[in-house]
Amino acid sequence: MKTRLGVNIDHVATLRQARGENYPSIVDAANTVLRDGADQITIHLREDRRHIQDTDVEAVHLVTKKFGKPLNLEMGCNDEIVEIAVATAPSWICLVPEKREEKTTEGGLDLKNKANFDKVMSTCKYLKSKVEGLKISLFLEGDIETLTLASEMPIDAVEIHTGDYARAFLNNESYDSYLSQYKNAKIFLTSKKIGCHAGHGLTAESLMPLLENNLFEEYNIGHWIICQSLFDGLSKVVRDMVNCMNDYPYSLKD
Repeated sequence: MKTRLGVNIDHVATLRQARGENYPSIVDAANTVLRDGADQITIHLREDRRHIQDTDVEAVHLVTKKFGKPLNLEMGCNDEIVEIAVATAPSWICLVPEKREEKTTEGGLDLKNKANFDKVMSTCKYLKSKVEGLKISLFLEGDIETLTLASEMPIDAVEIHTGDYARAFLNNESYDSYLSQYKNAKIFLTSKKIGCHAGHGLTAESLMPLLENNLFEEYNIGHWIICQSLFDGLSKVVRDMVNCMNDYPYSLKD
């Protein structure tokens, strides 16, 4: 089974918003990424609109349709954003936590909090009722208690938060405990017929242990790709990452 790469292009929009110009073009970025082999585009429409704007969502969606590839729309359980998602009808929606003061998403949804659980559950049910064929993933920590709660919901995948692992890797700290947790998460999610995805903080280097251990079927990577593109160009960075993933096809077995 092919290991899939979703490229998050939020930070192309971050550069654009920094000066309030109409460049760099988020549409050109989406075209480039898909032309050079990525399996989907991921964008996060935040409540504070710090990077992706409402008009970007449909514009990027049109690009993904042209290539016959999915748009993965990340979003919080905010009523206004939910209605934009319903109007757009992307292939995938990934529900994530959101705080206005954070620099970036800082961790997975807290499903152990009953109010959060109920809100996520109702959002999933509403989205599924409004968008035919929609697939939903939840951005979560990889502990079994959280994943067990997630398995009660009408979801298709979990995207496990790899930020803490990526930071440990970057700091040359031991990350064996994360690999063990991710392996157990994969076993559990596979038993529930829920897809096992990963994302946050990953680089070309920190990706390798995850690929070598056959842990995830899909990786959503953005910040590092856009940063490295300053030196190597977006096309080359995407092609190199796609080629790397092609050397490590995903298997449901360990």
